[in-house]
Amino acid sequence: MAAPLNAVLCALAGAALWSVLGYAIARHLLPRVLAFGAAPVIGWAVFSAAALPILNLIGFSTLTVIVLAALGVGLASIGLPRPLAASGPPTDLKWLAAAAIAAAILALAPALALLPKYSESGVYLAAPIFDHAKIAIIDAMTRQGLPPVNPVFAEAGATGAAGHLAYYYLWHLSAAALALPMHVSGWEADIGLTWFTAFASLTLMMALAVWLSRRASAAILVVALAASGSLREVLNYCFGSYELKPFLQQSSGFAGWLFQSAWVPQHLMAASGAIAAMLLLVHYAQRPKLSYIVTLALVVAASFESSAFVGGVTFAIAALAATPLLLFAIEGKRRVTAILGLALAGALALGLAAPSIRDQLAFIAARGGDGAIGIHPFEVLGEMVPPTLRSILDLPAYWLILLPLEFPASFIAGAIALVAMLGPRVATPEWTAARALGVLAGAGLAISWLLVSRLGDNNDLALRAILPAAMILIAFAAAGMLAAPHRGVRRAIATFALVGLMLSLPDAAMMIYGNWRGSAAADAAVFAQTPELWTAVRRHAPAGARVANNPLFLEDLTPWPANMSWALLADRSSCFAGRELAIPFAALSSERRDAINDQFIRVFAGEAQPGDVGEFATKYGCDVIVVVPQDGAWANDPFTASAGYRLAESRNDRWRIYVRAGAGRGGQ
Repeated sequence: MAAPLNAVLCALAGAALWSVLGYAIARHLLPRVLAFGAAPVIGWAVFSAAALPILNLIGFSTLTVIVLAALGVGLASIGLPRPLAASGPPTDLKWLAAAAIAAAILALAPALALLPKYSESGVYLAAPIFDHAKIAIIDAMTRQGLPPVNPVFAEAGATGAAGHLAYYYLWHLSAAALALPMHVSGWEADIGLTWFTAFASLTLMMALAVWLSRRASAAILVVALAASGSLREVLNYCFGSYELKPFLQQSSGFAGWLFQSAWVPQHLMAASGAIAAMLLLVHYAQRPKLSYIVTLALVVAASFESSAFVGGVTFAIAALAATPLLLFAIEGKRRVTAILGLALAGALALGLAAPSIRDQLAFIAARGGDGAIGIHPFEVLGEMVPPTLRSILDLPAYWLILLPLEFPASFIAGAIALVAMLGPRVATPEWTAARALGVLAGAGLAISWLLVSRLGDNNDLALRAILPAAMILIAFAAAGMLAAPHRGVRRAIATFALVGLMLSLPDAAMMIYGNWRGSAAADAAVFAQTPELWTAVRRHAPAGARVANNPLFLEDLTPWPANMSWALLADRSSCFAGRELAIPFAALSSERRDAINDQFIRVFAGEAQPGDVGEFATKYGCDVIVVVPQDGAWANDPFTASAGYRLAESRNDRWRIYVRAGAGRGGQ
């Protein structure tokens, strides 16, 4: 199981390296307060985006990671003594220090969600761990290097998108870069990086609010607003959840910072990168120079390679929409040179992200269907509204009901503050930044409103594209409460923000409590014993072996059935890890994916058909088979009489481990 101390060490190591490196770079590109706040994001992005192609070339190992980290420290030591680009107005360091401590504490909330919860009944997990089954990617990279293998599925002899991992995995690579030299598990590195991501996003929002308002106390307000939840808990208390169902769709993951920081930190980091890129673009327009171009290219590439939805679709649309106002901010005599610089930055970013883009396109083509993205309004209203009328009313309901419902402390307050701060038409960096960030927020809101991703069961594009807007509105709401042009406007912003925050606290408290306590599960006692099982499996499975176990093993640990025991503890690739994990990782049509899923479930249920076991060995490349008493195959074991597998180890009351006939003994 994951050890909290190891997770803390990963968090501190990452924060120290990336923050120092980021500040050494950002202090020459951004005003001081922005440089402080954006340092963790910029440092992580520059290091990770640059490290990926280098590690692909020279190999991913403890030595190469340490060498790159040392180079990062060396670069920081060169950049720190040099003069600042722009110091900016003085700030109250006491407020900033207090806000940084508060941010560090709030960032524990998503990290706590990923820790195992021990009790007399066994070990529980909190719901967000479901989306962290991608820990298997981290373990695969630390075990087998780069480019990463697909740990979830790979048919024997498969090539192209079907033969390797086609996913935006840069965030997970940075977790692996922490895990490898520190000799910790992927699970522990994931927890540490989740905390760092939450903390980095908070410091970025805090710095933005302080810079816009010129008030250090705005940083504390950011932390408070980020801790807000939804109004659903209050409404359920007032009206009852059953009474609300006919009116509204159920919660689907379209939520604010507190929720998404625990569930999808990779998308949150991409959103932070998109905001940092917009700030770099604004300041590049004021002082075009090469250092902006290189940094911007790395930040944009890192954002895309962490989330194709946020750093790809959302930022690309926002950047195109913001181009005219950025060009307007550039002095006429510098405009041609600046445009060429932007073109160079775009080319560099595309070059860095090209392998990921290629893999994503190949993955989409292999999946088939009607395309990756379509147009469909976000569904807000419930069954009480007739379907034909609902499709029309959902359009205004998104703005009038859903956004105030899910972002009660920041949507209305942040929108008022954004409009108010755009009032004085003075071509300052703050005014230009407000416009550019408004475009990014608008792009995220519009994409979530109208576009839909078709690659999975969920509309992940809409659920994640909202993140940059959510962060920007928090920062503007905090700044607007203190520095909006008119007192009446400031009062209106504060009223909407504080009332929304108070009404959302029950939901936030329930969320944090759930992250801390976890969800009771009937399989908790069995899960507590599975580390010993996977240790036994690794004795017979070499590092490159693929393991088959029941995709529904311990399925009640998470809200949806996922092979979490394997993902968190196996440290070996699977030949098919189950439907839920195959959706984002396997280049299979939905029909083919469901057929394979049914086949694996059938075999482990003890209902194997002729040829099933043979296909495990020849078609899916399953080197090791794990059967446990919870499987129907324990009583009706199809592997016992199979010529393709031999029994390697049996503990009568715990497990049977088979290895493919002719395979040598493995090892940890």
